[in-house]
Amino acid sequence: MAATHGDPSGTASPPLSEITVDEVRAAHKILSGVARMTAMEGSRHLSGLVGAPVHLKCENLQRTGSFKVRGAYVRIAGLSAEQRAAGVVAASAGNHAQGVALAASLLGVRSTVFMPVGAPLPKVAATRDYGAEVRLHGQVVDETLRAAQEYARETGAVFIHPFDHRDVVAGQGTVGLEILEQCPEVRTIVVGIGGGGLAAGIAVAVKALRPDVKVVGVQAEGAAAYPPSLAAGHPVVLESVATMADGIKVGRPGDVPFKIVGDLVDEVRTVSEDELSSALLLCLERAKLVVEPAGASPVAALLSRPDAFQGPVVAVLSGGNVDPLLMQRILRHGMAAAGRYLSLRLRLTDRPGALATLLGVLSVVDANVLDVSHVRTDPRLGLTEAEVELHLETKGPEHCAEVRTALREAGYTVMA
Repeated sequence: MAATHGDPSGTASPPLSEITVDEVRAAHKILSGVARMTAMEGSRHLSGLVGAPVHLKCENLQRTGSFKVRGAYVRIAGLSAEQRAAGVVAASAGNHAQGVALAASLLGVRSTVFMPVGAPLPKVAATRDYGAEVRLHGQVVDETLRAAQEYARETGAVFIHPFDHRDVVAGQGTVGLEILEQCPEVRTIVVGIGGGGLAAGIAVAVKALRPDVKVVGVQAEGAAAYPPSLAAGHPVVLESVATMADGIKVGRPGDVPFKIVGDLVDEVRTVSEDELSSALLLCLERAKLVVEPAGASPVAALLSRPDAFQGPVVAVLSGGNVDPLLMQRILRHGMAAAGRYLSLRLRLTDRPGALATLLGVLSVVDANVLDVSHVRTDPRLGLTEAEVELHLETKGPEHCAEVRTALREAGYTVMA
């Protein structure tokens, strides 16, 4: 979601002083019995690529399906009785919405969550089920945020920012404490960065207790606000953001986490959409874990440069809330990026049995045909020509090349 700054209810985070590990420890006590200590799973496949042990910190298995409930609960728990009586309000297309809804419900606080009109129905339903009043407003998250802030001004409800408050950062930092407890030999922690709350919180906890551990942040190339911001020395706003990874689709770093990330996070890397798709597919196939694109970003970084990380490595899978329709598209994209799915067009002579002959060639090279589109009437085609579009299931890049070669050797003109 796009970043907004300042709290219209007047309860913004105070001027930044250094957030301490004691604040993270206090947050950990507050979260006792609320947030789960999520599993740490080893990955033999990633370990083989990196040449050192790689562990997956499964915040996708956290309550509400992401780490967001940690910061939201600590933030709301810190409100005064008067503020709680006024209720809380948030804006989100997914994870933050559900985290605020559950946290408020557990604390007996009324919550209102603004979500975009096009928000996935499963996320809207889950937010309602956790106890929030959901209001659909705006086509994009920026419009939704403005509506939530206006609601806060009009009603006195406390606006709960997804990352730009020290209580939220402290709450997210409890993930770092758990990592050190579950994997004391860790040398590198890789975590996705949107606004920066999770990475900042983890860095505060880990660097205070284990300054030798390297913390690496990961952003999607199409929403990488931190590299230019760190270069400029202050948060800068991206003109546009475009990525499938909604959880880290943020156009401006948060003021509170920005300084922490600049001081304590060792490196910020970026990953492409193809790498995100491949990472999500790997998590599903190899680790048997449903992970959303933002949650898979640390795995994408490991896949893109496995030689760049000193092990043992812990990759934080920050969330698993992915719309089934988006999952379908992402998996197809990931399969194509991994050479597991091949689309191509070719021309053949339009005569009886021509299509059967083509399918016979594909059968010989063991390519599984998923879909065939056969076009005979098109101004581009000659009188005796037909065009066929094929969608094939393949076994990897080498198999894709083998299929193309077999088709060309059989006399077909492959156009895509």
